[in-house]
Amino acid sequence: MDSNEAMAWLDGHVNMEKGASVNDVAGLAMPARRLEPPSLNRMRRLLAFLGDPQLDVDVVHLTGTNGKGSTARMLSALLLAAGQRVGTYTSPHLERLNERIALDGEPIGNAELAATLTDVALAETATGQACSFFELLTAAAYRWFQDLAVDVGVIEVGMGGTWDATNAAEGLVSVITNVELDHMEYFGSTRADIAREKSGIFKEGGVAIIGDTDPEIVALLRELAQERGVADIWQRGDQFDCVSNRLALAGRALVLRTPSRTYTDVFIPLHGRHQGDNAAIALAAAEAFLGEALDPEVVLAGFASVVNPGRLEVVGRRPLVMLDGAHNPAGARAAAAALDEEFATIEGRVVVMGLLDGRDEVEMVRALCTGARRMIAVAPPSPRAMDPQRIVDAARALGVEATVAPNVARALADGLAAAEETDLLLVTGSLYLVGAARPLLRKK
Repeated sequence: MDSNEAMAWLDGHVNMEKGASVNDVAGLAMPARRLEPPSLNRMRRLLAFLGDPQLDVDVVHLTGTNGKGSTARMLSALLLAAGQRVGTYTSPHLERLNERIALDGEPIGNAELAATLTDVALAETATGQACSFFELLTAAAYRWFQDLAVDVGVIEVGMGGTWDATNAAEGLVSVITNVELDHMEYFGSTRADIAREKSGIFKEGGVAIIGDTDPEIVALLRELAQERGVADIWQRGDQFDCVSNRLALAGRALVLRTPSRTYTDVFIPLHGRHQGDNAAIALAAAEAFLGEALDPEVVLAGFASVVNPGRLEVVGRRPLVMLDGAHNPAGARAAAAALDEEFATIEGRVVVMGLLDGRDEVEMVRALCTGARRMIAVAPPSPRAMDPQRIVDAARALGVEATVAPNVARALADGLAAAEETDLLLVTGSLYLVGAARPLLRKK
């Protein structure tokens, strides 16, 4: 297949990101077929026909409600600075599918992606069983990383942990950044339920990195890790931590502690106090994977090179324009705290917001729109988009002037028109909105 054929073939599969449900993926949207209980059997059969590439890749596996994408980027940058050949698999993408599969920070090329998907298509045919969009793309990532003989695969879970397609690999290091209420329709209504699902990435003989600090969640995760035969458990606050986290010019100045040493004068070019916690988790995971302390110069160089598109990313000035994919209430509260700390001198705020169904629009609006001059709601370019009128209603209940825009381009135009030169224009909510807004704002 050429690139266009490969994309068309991939898009022809059941895809939760485009509105399918977890049951659709389990049963592959075939009503005549009984829905299977959660299983990795289909994914494992697909990978077996590809020669089990996931078993040839030394994996650091990351899950968590928030921060796993940022942590994956930091971890990849650290390992690259340490001389490793690093394959990174993340989701979703902002602008191009290629962003999800990268070597040493560079996305896979169109020709390479098409060739790898051709191999995956042949394997799918050989299994005699249709697979989902995410399963096929995950298999392509493992196959490409095997072909490139990467030293390490930094693999971000798509959703959950236990039954995620990425979990067919045997992660040497398993990371849980944090546990909050999200995807409750799939994993349960309590944080404990969600923690159990995420703990499924823990592997016998591996190292578990726990970034959450809630005593009850930590105790549960430690118990589950021990049940799964984990060899070592590193807990934030005990084995590693961010011991100093100060505001710096265009980023954060950190002091980070690991079991091996304390790293001082660490700078990360990212906004938000929460990124200090992500940095501590990434550094702990790097040390756990390499089995030794990192050279302080490597740590400084690795963190200084980190870029994190779509997460408190500045894309314009006068007015200051920021993008942030704060897609759930916990992420929204973290973004709000960052704005209050780092941009407190900016009094006027205009917000463009779009959410997916299943999110709590009241909590999202309360966190990011309270006191805003204006809010423009828009449907993200996704079949799962929330009716923007719900967001408007939540904003008006807080006394914020709010309107609906018919599309992303109009929402941005309305936001820029409403913002004065000294204001902040925040484009936030779903990453699908952020991904659509980013190229439009670059053109402006």
